[in-house]
Amino acid sequence: MRQNRVVKQPRPFKHLQRYFVPARVVNLCFVIVMVCSTILTWREVIVLQGAYVASQRSALENVSNALDMQIQVGVDRLLFFRNGMQAALQKPLGFEVLNSVQGEFDRKRALPYWQIGLDNSRTLPIYGVSDALVEQSGLLRRDEERLHNELTAAMELGYLFRLSSEAAMLPRQAYYFSRAGFFLSTRPIEREQDIISTYYRLLTRPWFSGQQLRENRGRGVRWFTLFNSTESDNIVAASVPLDYQHYWYGVLVMSFPLSAIKPLLLGEQLQQDGGEYQLYDNHFRLLTSTQSPQDASAEFDEADVAKLQAELTRDTVGGLNLGTRYVSWQKLKHFGGVLLRIHSLREGISGDFGRISIALSLLWVLFTGMLLFSWVVIRRMVTNLYSMQRTLQWQAWFDPLTRLYNRGSFFEQAKLLSEEARAQGRPFSVIQLDIDHFKGVNDQFGHQAGDLVLSHAAGLISSSIREQDVAGRVGGEEFCILLPGSTLEQAVQVAEHIRSRIESKEILIHKRTTLRITVSLGVSDAQESGNYDFEYLQSIADSRLYLAKNNGRNQVCSVDEIPNR
Repeated sequence: MRQNRVVKQPRPFKHLQRYFVPARVVNLCFVIVMVCSTILTWREVIVLQGAYVASQRSALENVSNALDMQIQVGVDRLLFFRNGMQAALQKPLGFEVLNSVQGEFDRKRALPYWQIGLDNSRTLPIYGVSDALVEQSGLLRRDEERLHNELTAAMELGYLFRLSSEAAMLPRQAYYFSRAGFFLSTRPIEREQDIISTYYRLLTRPWFSGQQLRENRGRGVRWFTLFNSTESDNIVAASVPLDYQHYWYGVLVMSFPLSAIKPLLLGEQLQQDGGEYQLYDNHFRLLTSTQSPQDASAEFDEADVAKLQAELTRDTVGGLNLGTRYVSWQKLKHFGGVLLRIHSLREGISGDFGRISIALSLLWVLFTGMLLFSWVVIRRMVTNLYSMQRTLQWQAWFDPLTRLYNRGSFFEQAKLLSEEARAQGRPFSVIQLDIDHFKGVNDQFGHQAGDLVLSHAAGLISSSIREQDVAGRVGGEEFCILLPGSTLEQAVQVAEHIRSRIESKEILIHKRTTLRITVSLGVSDAQESGNYDFEYLQSIADSRLYLAKNNGRNQVCSVDEIPNR
């Protein structure tokens, strides 16, 4: 049975296959295009993300500035009230109406609760408690030398309170709470029986006790948050102590109901593309939110709170991704709290930036899909062209029947190998082979049988030579073998081995017909004459081949004359 052997490919073809594989080049090009398109898309995503963050901060800054402005107005009024009352204590007015206040106080000061109201259309009434109730608290004190001036100054303050209550700004309430057992309020007391309870409620507020000298040595504005039983009653308050000539008279308070701050936040929210606003105090306690109490989707868990508090300690303005929410914050300038804007993923997608992001993603997916489709088509085309090129290249170098080198490529290889052997001074032998009585096989059994004989002989030749040896079909039934590095004796041994193998094998040419063939071989060597020219060596081997045929065929001839047997 014929043994097949992989024939060495010519060097140019091997270099082409090794260093230039078109499929790899196509893959590399498409990978580069894919990476570049992804990088460009990602760059646009980064730019878009920066614009989104800037828009969130801008929206939050607008709301924060609006809230800060209204709170600042209240703080400025509070300081104005303190300055006005200090001026009134320094230079009390001598009007008869104001003097009558002092007389009415002297008549009512022993009552459990009392009210002094002179002209309620211009000023506010003063509410107070008895001397006995004042003496029960260590924080309260009625200094007789300062008391009358304080009462007349409080009546002037009531006039300022009346004007302030009509200002069309953020709803707020102002108080003056005196250590002498009376107070003023922009919110009137509807029943006199409520004076005592209101006074004690104000007395127990942190804004009063927190203004003691040891609690507020700077005597500046301090902020407090009060949480009541209902959310609508929760307030934030700014308080400042009233001091004059190193004496603490009382406390001025400006309170801002959270129920009034929430509509402000809701109004700003309607002008933005969604987003929830949350107001926290300086202890990160939630004061109010634009979200309904029934919706707990915007609540933070402990881990989120820890992240936010860590960021708030570092920056006054910033943003943070928390799952599917983007939270931006800004600390208020006057209140000391922090305002948060929470934008959910759903709101982001429905907004302008979301629509742009979706369009950008779809374009990238579409481009990537088209790129992959093009890659498949082009890679298949290139692979087919490359396969066709390899087939044409193989057909140009090899004989399709015997799968040995054809005449042209064999002669090219022979010239290269002979020149290489000449340069290195190595032996170089040539074997010329011809199939005996081949024409008779074609005439008797047909050309198909002849093709089987040629293929059979070529397979045995290929399996009988070394890796560095080269065999080719140089004629109809003629073959030539190059043996670089082999001497004449070694070449004769190879030729004899080929001859004996071919002679020993039978060929099945029909279903029940076998054929045994023989070959004649001529061998030449470059070292005989010192001539490495391949055509010369082939002519010597060819002449010796015909000597073998004339001497009876099925033999190897390596000399120019064969003695008679």
